[in-house]
Amino acid sequence: MLEDKDRIFQNLYNDLGEDVESSKKRGDWKDTNEIILKGRDWIINEIKSSELRGRGGAGFPTGLKWSFAPKEVGSRPHYLVINADESEPGTCKDRDILRFEPHKLIEGCLIAAYTVNAHVCYIYIRGEYYNEGQKLQKAIDEAYSQKLIGKNASNTGWDFDIYIHYGAGAYICGEETALLESLEGKKGQPRLKPPFPALIGLYGCPTIINNVETIAVVPTILKRGAKWFSSLGKPKNTGTKIFCISGNVNRPCNVEEEMGIPLKELIEKHAGGVIGGWENLKAIIPGGSSMPMLPKEICETIKMDFDSLVEQKSGLGTAGIVVINKDQDIIQCMARIARFYKHESCGQCTPCREGSGWMWRMLERMAKGEASREEVDMLMDVTKQIEGHTICAFGEGSSWPVQGLLRHFKKEIVKRNNFNPLVNKDNKIPYLVDQHLLENDNAEIKS
Repeated sequence: MLEDKDRIFQNLYNDLGEDVESSKKRGDWKDTNEIILKGRDWIINEIKSSELRGRGGAGFPTGLKWSFAPKEVGSRPHYLVINADESEPGTCKDRDILRFEPHKLIEGCLIAAYTVNAHVCYIYIRGEYYNEGQKLQKAIDEAYSQKLIGKNASNTGWDFDIYIHYGAGAYICGEETALLESLEGKKGQPRLKPPFPALIGLYGCPTIINNVETIAVVPTILKRGAKWFSSLGKPKNTGTKIFCISGNVNRPCNVEEEMGIPLKELIEKHAGGVIGGWENLKAIIPGGSSMPMLPKEICETIKMDFDSLVEQKSGLGTAGIVVINKDQDIIQCMARIARFYKHESCGQCTPCREGSGWMWRMLERMAKGEASREEVDMLMDVTKQIEGHTICAFGEGSSWPVQGLLRHFKKEIVKRNNFNPLVNKDNKIPYLVDQHLLENDNAEIKS
């Protein structure tokens, strides 16, 4: 378990104050000037050495992403965009950072912006996080008043401005290119890649997009050193992570823990265990609703890091852990998730637009026991037609959870769905003949 001395987010439960003075007592805005004066190359190398991976879901190496930004600023300005459109069901880590640790985020924005040659940062916040956005704005105003940002930010010689932009409740805007489209005032639909945002992003200019948690941990890494951060967790899965534990647990919570912590330990020590005891566990979604669920047998030993979960054909994602016990209807749970993805599809890609509806309707019928056995295999085929055939990863996000259900609970679905048509088809009869007509004495088959 993570020791208190290694915690990055010391005010995760708002018992120490979120204002600038309280934040400074916890180490925020300390040595910021010295860090920036060490130069861009030093910062990038330090972040690379720490092996920090993006905390937004994809887990892309942060230092590598920053290195993609053009070294020189040409005729086009550079931008930094922070993705605070936290719409993944089961996830609310960024919300608590915005509420209780806003200065960690703002300080991280300044360092990241300097590193990628950006003078302007946009923070795109989920529309429902209005109160959180107001708290963040208050923190930004405090930072401006103390000249921590703005002209000659923190006496670094670097001019830096931050603007907040509220979304309008669309899940798809969490996808980085759809976020850019929305930020520009257009319909929130993903862009084709390449070109990638690092070269052609916001307003056609080089843009680096990072998640809230990713940027918020950067100042602490640079102050305490890459070796300290990489000593936590596992190789290529280093550092700490905020885990969101919800569902059928006794104490739902957000908790910062070390990467690679066993899932069972995480749930029992921090969330009070599964309702009804561990033996009452059915399945766990380990990384927000878009990640495939895992059955109890795997959850016994699985560790919470990117690579361990990939080995089990799932993923860490946003670390939104949703616990499902045996009191729940697992098929109906998945039908609800499928309904969400059907509703949130932007409709740009046919496999996703049509397939997400197909998956939801089929799962609803399976939950009621109104499907045939053949349809169970057909459902897997539908997911495969969506996966890998869309512009963005939404197609995978909607189909992977269904694949997880079929992978681990297919027998349960088949058991419930032994529905047979009223008329058993005879393969000898020509395909186009309406077989119910054959019950009529007057019906004839012409050869």
